[in-house]
Formats: sequence, structure tokens, C-alpha cells
Amino acid sequence: MCHNHDILRSNHQDLKKIEKQMDRRQFLTKTSLGLGALALGSLFGAEKLLASSPDNAISGPHGIPGLPHHLPKAKRIVYLFQSGGPSQFETFDYKPKLTDMFGQELPASVRGSQRLTGMSAQQSSLPIAPSMYKFDQYGESRAWVSELMPHTAEIVDDLCFVKSMYTEQINHDPAITFFQTGHQLPGRPSIGAWVSYGLGSDNQNLPTFITLVSKNSGGQPLYSRLWGNGFLPTEHQGVQFRSGKDPVLYLNNPEHYDGEDRKRMLDYLSQLNQMQNDTYGDPEIDARISQYEMAYRMQTSVPEVTDMSDEPDHIFDMYGADSRNPGTYAANCLMARRLLEKDVKFVQLYHRGWDQHTYLPGGIKNQCKATDQATAALVKDLKQRGLLEDTLVIWGGEFGRTVYSQGKLTETNYGRDHHPRCFTMWMAGAGVKPGFTYGETDDFSYNITKDPVHVHDFHATLLHLLGVDHEKLTYKAQGRRFRLTDVHGHVVKDILS
Repeated sequence: MCHNHDILRSNHQDLKKIEKQMDRRQFLTKTSLGLGALALGSLFGAEKLLASSPDNAISGPHGIPGLPHHLPKAKRIVYLFQSGGPSQFETFDYKPKLTDMFGQELPASVRGSQRLTGMSAQQSSLPIAPSMYKFDQYGESRAWVSELMPHTAEIVDDLCFVKSMYTEQINHDPAITFFQTGHQLPGRPSIGAWVSYGLGSDNQNLPTFITLVSKNSGGQPLYSRLWGNGFLPTEHQGVQFRSGKDPVLYLNNPEHYDGEDRKRMLDYLSQLNQMQNDTYGDPEIDARISQYEMAYRMQTSVPEVTDMSDEPDHIFDMYGADSRNPGTYAANCLMARRLLEKDVKFVQLYHRGWDQHTYLPGGIKNQCKATDQATAALVKDLKQRGLLEDTLVIWGGEFGRTVYSQGKLTETNYGRDHHPRCFTMWMAGAGVKPGFTYGETDDFSYNITKDPVHVHDFHATLLHLLGVDHEKLTYKAQGRRFRLTDVHGHVVKDILS
């Protein structure tokens, strides 16, 4: 006890010393503001000198004052991002007329002046490759689903298919970045960061925005900037939960370091940060303080939510055998449900490996086997718990695939290149029409023939379901006001329930 008392007394003395070093006179002499800043403050009000502008409202635990703009249909979102570009031909966009066109050249009238990737541009021909997998209609909605997706076929009456998605980005990194941030170049906030900034949290013991990445799924690399905060305060960046003993890096106490020691250290650090914040008024210091506080609370909340020992066998069976293997897509889907139950507002799953330029029939069969059952189980599980009615579930990748084969075409093997002009996504749950299909493509799934939906429209609709007007959620940075939808986007009202 005496030792601890000495430590606290020493800490208090250190704080007083630091505080004295940062007094008003030294602050004025050490900054470039000086007396000019005081004069300016006397004209406009000193509180406005350091405060955030109206464009960059301080986001508290419950988001920005005034949000949501209207009554939300969705309280939370889980986005199942299938990285690599799933082929619509082998999943949901049935094109029976292609069967009789095997190996024929893609008509120039269909392709038009659309650009090709560097890979396709090297080919002397673009031979049509019909899917080798069978399709059938399911549910009361009679939605077409490939034989590779038997579990998804069971839930089609809960799904809202959008078959007319399109983007301008033809390569993976800019296309994924575009979907996740609303811009093809890195540096913008991700969807989850915007949601966190605007709407805040419903659970103060867990992050508002959590990311899960399937282990050992291969394919194109993913970068943490995809769930980053961009120019928003750092507290809004996504927190990645990993498989294994430490779901969140550096969260647990170091060896031989007990919780009381760490709490004392964090309290001392918080006082230092608060002192610095009182002196300089930097919003990032507030963010840093809140992150340390969240980390301390997560020492209890994270082990509780990631411990799946309380899940009954029938739930593991519903999600599939892989759900017992931490870090797999199936395990992450089950983890997502647990996080959503705890009112985490935005859960982002990434599963790579959908980029089949060659050997597509075998590759996509494996991908569907790894994801189909768990995806359907998540929708069923949310529904049986009464969570689907206010949870929005999203499934889709960054673009689709070409009707023509990349490389050699045979009866049993072919590949497909990137195709941004039209592809399929689906949504389920809060605020979208169940058992509904929106948009149409031509017989080659190469061009949209009805109801196009751009990435910006998708983002605008997503925010609308959360009660947010996408044109009003802005943040001023680098001299202009930014938003997730940039200067575009329209809510797709026809898919709303």
C-alpha cells in the first residue's frame, strides 16, 4: 500500500510540473498564434478559435446532434464483402440463351466501345462461355439461383436481388476502394467510419465499427485503409477482430502486468492527454482519450463476445463445420451475429478468392462451398432472433465477370475477366423488399437494360435505411465538404419496403 501511495504521489507531482510547463504564458510564446490570436479571439469569440467548425461537428457517443435525419429502418448493418468479383453467371444471373452460343465470338454490337482489361485486350478472340452449372427457381418469388448456392436458394424470399449494379472501376484495388469508401483513390473514410461518425454507438463497451477477414482465403490483398477513418477522427476507424488468442492486438495485459497496474497507467495517460487537450484544443486528442478508454472497457467485453463456448451445437451445425474453426468465413458469420446482438452498428466481413481468371468452374465451386451455408445461416439466425427486421444484410463484390472466356475455352473449363458494367448483389432485412428482384441485364449479362444502380446509389440507399440523408452527412477537409457519395447518388426507392 505504501509503495502504491508513493507512486500516486510521484505521478501527481509529475503532472503538476508538466502543467506548469504548459501554462498560458509559455503557450503563447511557443506557438505562432501569439497576441494576434488573442486579438482575433476578442473579435469572434475565443471559443470559436479552437472549436470545430459547424461542418465538422463533434461526434459524441450517440453521433452528431440532429441525426438521424428521419426515422431509420435499420439499426445496424452487416456487409458480407466477397472480394475478387463473384461471377454473376454461376450464381444469380441466369442466361439460358448462351447455351447455344458456346464458343461464338461476342458480338461487337454488345461490347460497343467499352474498354477491356489489359488481359482481355491481348486475346485474339472473345469466345462466349455459358455457365456449366444448372439453375432453378426457388421460393414464392421464383428467383433463379445456381446449383452452387443450395442454402441461399432456401432464403430467396428474404432477399432483395439487385442485378443491375455497375461501377467505372475495372481493376481490383480501385474497385474495392470505391465500394468501401466512395472513391477509387485511397484516403477517404470507409462506409463504417461515416456511420460511426454520424450515428455513434449503441454499445459503449464495443467499437461501433468492427471488421472480420477470413483467414487463408487467398486472392487479392486487402488493406486496413479499406476500413479506415480517412480524414475523420481516428476513433471512427474500424477495429479488426482476428482469430486466435488475441482478437484485438495489444488489448490484453502484457505478461506479469496486472489489470490494476494498467488501469493506473491509463488514468495517468488520460490526465496527460486531457492537459494537452485543454491547452491546444486539438480534436485528435479527444479521439485518443476515447480510444484508450474504449480499449480498457474492451478488456472485459471482447473476451465475452468472442467466447463461443456458449453457442449450442445446433447453431454450429446450422453455420457449418467450419464455424468451429476460428477465422473461417463461417466462424466470422457466427461472430457477426454475436456482435450484432450486442448492438455493434456496422460489421464488415471480407472474404477473398473470387477472382477466377482461369479454372473458374472449380474455383467458384470451392468459394460457394466455403460461403453459401454460413451466409444463409446468418440470415436465418438473425430472423429467428427477431434481429433481421432492423438489421440490413448485404452480399456482393466489387464487380462482375465477363460472358467471354479469358484464356482457352473447353466444355469443362474456362475463365472470366473483370466486368464492371453489370453484376449482382443482394440485400436482406431492414427496409428492403423481401423476395424481390430489381434491374435487368441483356442476354449476355454485359449491359444493363433496366434500372441501373451505381455504387453511389447503393451508398445513398444504405445511408437512407439508417435514417441519414446522404447529401447532409458531410465533413470539411482540405478546403471542401466531403461526403460518402461525393456529389452523386440517388436513393433506390423502388427496393424499399
